Amino acid sequence: MASTSTYLNFPGTTEEAFLFYKSVFRTELGGPIMRMRDVPPFPGGPELSEREKGFVMHVMLPITGGHVLMGTDTLASMENVSFGTAMHINVQPDTRAETERIFAALSAGGKVTMPLAEMFWGDYFGSLVDKFGVPWMFNCAEKKA
Repeated sequence: MASTSTYLNFPGTTEEAFLFYKSVFRTELGGPIMRMRDVPPFPGGPELSEREKGFVMHVMLPITGGHVLMGTDTLASMENVSFGTAMHINVQPDTRAETERIFAALSAGGKVTMPLAEMFWGDYFGSLVDKFGVPWMFNCAEKKA
């Protein structure tokens, strides 16, 4: 079955971020965390420090509606991580209560860029950047009671 997921790169904080997201979304990792030490050496590849060998090579976490977050720690010797405004993870919970719960949890230690509010298109919307620098948008279609 075809699917789409969001793949996030972190500068050595992937495990911390995914354990946080696991607690927010109340789901389980989609398998064991794979480490850089598990990758077979390849010709021309960088020599990893002991610290880098413990970095996350791959992790996945189902969140809502069948969407899966995946992530890795990017090695500074290969690429620098630069979070920007070119992407957001858009979450569309079924209820306002769940929207508020997830929004509050993800905004802890981060920055709310638009508080949750009624929008002109009729939905409950807000956005934030979490403590890891990842931008999130929330859009809930449940109408105010």
